[in-house]
Amino acid sequence: MRLVTISGLPGSGTSTLCRALEAETKWVYLNTGQVFRELAAEAGLSLQVYGRQAEAVAAIDRQLDARMVQLACQAEQGCVLEGRLMGWMAQRRQLVALKVWLHADIEIRTQRVSAREDQAREQAMAAILEREESERLRYATHHDIDLADMSIYDLVLDSDQTNANRLCNQVLMALGQG
Repeated sequence: MRLVTISGLPGSGTSTLCRALEAETKWVYLNTGQVFRELAAEAGLSLQVYGRQAEAVAAIDRQLDARMVQLACQAEQGCVLEGRLMGWMAQRRQLVALKVWLHADIEIRTQRVSAREDQAREQAMAAILEREESERLRYATHHDIDLADMSIYDLVLDSDQTNANRLCNQVLMALGQG
């Protein structure tokens, strides 16, 4: 298996885990957020304007999904795909992939986002909850996906008390590389 998807809610540690996997495997690391930014730039729009359009126009999400899958398929040495829907996209497109969901409690995620964004905890939690609700509605409406449905994931890992190195080792073992 040469493809792994890493998904999770904001602050769950997906980027940290992906960077650790990239370092260990030397695979290509593709971040959905970065590709979304690139698509916004290609459209000549700010990230905020493009994000608002994505809430109303399903084709924007579909373009993002297609770009991620295209880039993953072009990665000859293997690929780590990060994004909330990447496990679902791999499942729906029948890509052979290890699909991982990273879980963390809302309090832990708030602490992480607060520190990363240099925000007060209350502000970080409000931003997380607003983003999650927006995405929940968007994914349900545009993709018929319930983010609470973990049935498609091969691994559901808890990052509350487990550091990135240990999580990375668990994923590598599941890939047969540990």
